[in-house]
Amino acid sequence: MNRRHILRLSGAALVATATAGCLGGGSDTKRVTMGDDFAFSPKRLTVSAGTTVEWTNDSNVPHTVTAYEDEIPDDSMYFASGGFDSEQAARNDVQGGLFGPGESYEHTFEVAGTYEYFCVPHESSGMVGTVVVK
Repeated sequence: MNRRHILRLSGAALVATATAGCLGGGSDTKRVTMGDDFAFSPKRLTVSAGTTVEWTNDSNVPHTVTAYEDEIPDDSMYFASGGFDSEQAARNDVQGGLFGPGESYEHTFEVAGTYEYFCVPHESSGMVGTVVVK
């Protein structure tokens, strides 16, 4: 599992540290919210390499953050809430990737390129997003 993946559960005692072995420089965090309208906001986010994106569930239902495996740069790490190593694994265990209201998931983008992602249970409702890393 990529050590930069962090699934933070509100009120949980689990704390994961993503700073061990970090490359030099400061880290920046950008926020994407997930609402009751089954949308990521913003839907498209442009960040610099090394930026951490935090997806926060501001809705009343559970969501996932799941990368389209064929829609991320070849030399980048796959990402999905639940810590899955592939899109198929995330699709096969939807429950394992869900995070509920008030919870969040983070991923740090190190490789420039375009990353397409979606919410597994709400993909058919258009809950998709894009992170562009410069």
